[in-house]
Amino acid sequence: MKKIFFVVFGFLFIFGFYSCTDSDTLTARTPTNTTPPIVTVNLPKQFNYLALGDSYTIGQSVCETCRFPEQLRKKLADLDPKNTYNSKIIATTGWTTTNLISAINVTNPTSNYDLVTLLIGVNNQYQSKPFSIYENEFPELVNKAIALARGDKSNVIVVSIPDYAFTPFGKQSSNPAKISAEIDNYNAFAQKYCLEQNIEFVSITDITRQGFENPLLVANDGLHPSELAYSLFVERILPKASTAIHN
Repeated sequence: MKKIFFVVFGFLFIFGFYSCTDSDTLTARTPTNTTPPIVTVNLPKQFNYLALGDSYTIGQSVCETCRFPEQLRKKLADLDPKNTYNSKIIATTGWTTTNLISAINVTNPTSNYDLVTLLIGVNNQYQSKPFSIYENEFPELVNKAIALARGDKSNVIVVSIPDYAFTPFGKQSSNPAKISAEIDNYNAFAQKYCLEQNIEFVSITDITRQGFENPLLVANDGLHPSELAYSLFVERILPKASTAIHN
């Protein structure tokens, strides 16, 4: 009798073990989530860049593709070829801060720029305008640049004023040292303001002060930066611009 009991018990134990194992296996193989995965497609984007300034922005005496805004636009596109980069320039040789403010007001550009650069002030110095004009109008221009950059100050880059004292034209002036000192004053004010307002400021003035050591940095007119000089500007601006435009 005991033998029959153990045989029956053993049979039931083995049957139960395999039943549980099969059930566990079946459960493990049954999908618990039949929702298809979400596929993210990165569509090409269009970025807009606005350059505000004077002769140093419009690229007096160099070709259109040689000026720094166009070199910067191309470098950004090279870094990110799947997207499109458009640029617009509001700048004219001889413009002071007053002229640039007026031009922006007349042009009334849309406020949809992903990047705005501002380089202005040399003609205030060259035309011997009171420094107080720059003190009042430079912050106004920065605020206009921010407004045009979708209201985001992190999309704005201020570029320092080049020093034309280190060109053949500047060397012929009565006091080249005075030119440099005054440009230093303008740049110091702009840099301090940008630092206080947490706005990017890129200094390129030292590059232009190599004009006597390397004449290739000066355009054929003997006054403005050359394509080479602008390419060196862009080397410094590009990392900041790339960060700003993709923030």
